[in-house]
Amino acid sequence: MVYPSLGVEEVLSRIPTYSMELGLNLNKPEDRFKWFLASILFAKRISADIAKRTYKRFIEEDLTTPEKILKAGWDKLVEVLDSGGYVRYDFSTASNLLEIMRKLKDDYGSLEGLHEAARDPRDLERRLMEFKGVGPVCVNIFLRELRGVWRKAQPRPSKIALQVSRAIGLGRVELYESALVRLNLEYCKKGRCAECPVKQYCERRTSPPENFKS
Repeated sequence: MVYPSLGVEEVLSRIPTYSMELGLNLNKPEDRFKWFLASILFAKRISADIAKRTYKRFIEEDLTTPEKILKAGWDKLVEVLDSGGYVRYDFSTASNLLEIMRKLKDDYGSLEGLHEAARDPRDLERRLMEFKGVGPVCVNIFLRELRGVWRKAQPRPSKIALQVSRAIGLGRVELYESALVRLNLEYCKKGRCAECPVKQYCERRTSPPENFKS
């Protein structure tokens, strides 16, 4: 939806984050864990629709805590991943999830314990990337929506967020990073300039989507 009478920051503030779209309240510890799970799914080279559908299958199966995921076991996790369409990464993601949950419980007790154990924002990112299969992309997805919730959640803005922000003349990237990433994925990369809610501000609105590669 285009908002011609609003400023660019007002438009960006109306674009829901992925955690909002999934119905999560990141002020709640249980929902922060669910967002961590969703972030792991979003981080693979797979469509956002498949990641969202697969996450919802985890919710339907009540696989919403480290303990429940560990109890489910590898075969069940593969079944749930497949049912959401996550077939390309089903085996490896099931294995990674089990290792992540085991390490999370053994080393920190919980996701909140991990945050408390971290000395600073960079140490938090380092600890997250010690989990198998969790890399910089996953960490950015997870932490950018926790700004203002976890005091140590201060990830550096992603490359694609910076690219979009420059194109629309936005200075404060951190406040709107999630919206900027969504714009890149849903409009810039798909060449949907005519439908983009910030098209009136974009200096590249006539450029091909290749200008916004991640």
